[in-house]
Amino acid sequence: MTTEDAVTVEAVESLRDTADPRLRELLGALIRHLHAYARETRLTRSEWEAAVAFLTETGRTCTDTRQEFVMLSDVLGLSTLMETVHGHGGPGTTESTVLGPFHMTESPVRELGADIDLVGTGEPCVISGAVRSTDGTPLPGAVLDVWQADPHGHYDVQQPGHQPPGNGRGLFTADGEGRFRFRTCVPSAYPIPTDGPVGALLKATGRHPYRPAHIHFIVSAEGHAPVTTHIFVAGGEHLDSDAVFAVRESLVKDFAATDDPALAEELGMPNPFRHARFDVVLERA
Repeated sequence: MTTEDAVTVEAVESLRDTADPRLRELLGALIRHLHAYARETRLTRSEWEAAVAFLTETGRTCTDTRQEFVMLSDVLGLSTLMETVHGHGGPGTTESTVLGPFHMTESPVRELGADIDLVGTGEPCVISGAVRSTDGTPLPGAVLDVWQADPHGHYDVQQPGHQPPGNGRGLFTADGEGRFRFRTCVPSAYPIPTDGPVGALLKATGRHPYRPAHIHFIVSAEGHAPVTTHIFVAGGEHLDSDAVFAVRESLVKDFAATDDPALAEELGMPNPFRHARFDVVLERA
């Protein structure tokens, strides 16, 4: 055994009295992988110091309305990997994807059909659909937590004093047939914040910071596993190069141009408007 190997063995052995076996397993694996990384890359002292400084600055950048560590996990693909490993239900269920760093506040409860675009600066659209179980049974009372950026790519928590609190957010309860509907604006592609260490990392690696246009959902219903997901605007930019690797083909939806004065009046929309259909299928828990 080399001296390098002996350090790893000793560090793992130091966990032998850890009462929680899962904690012991997780920390042991972390030590082994970190040590293997350092040996494989022949990590220098200055590189190690730079990594410590990077993580320190990542922590300092976090606030009540900004989660830089979540963004770091996102741009390294770890968040999407977690969803790939754990987030998918059975065949036919709605695919899951990343939570993202801006689910930082409670969405206000809104009535079905309400408008979550409180500033009215974007292209009007309606999102409608139904929540059902894998056997097709509607799920009345399903809860949909929805949030999105404004047409300029900013969430309400990023612009306090400019956007009203709760702009782009809503907590909806599906009707007796599992149906839901709300009004909003067509989302746009936007860059994740680049003024912190994650932005510096993207620049250093020659990567762009953009996410394709999307709306976030968390959908839950009694007796079923919840799903954290998005819908993406078909034909939009960056669908093939999402900075956080979250696009799923099944979640790309057509925001169809609709010119129907009678339907617009029924939905409380100006005419013409855009309309996207998103049906959610949940797996029984």
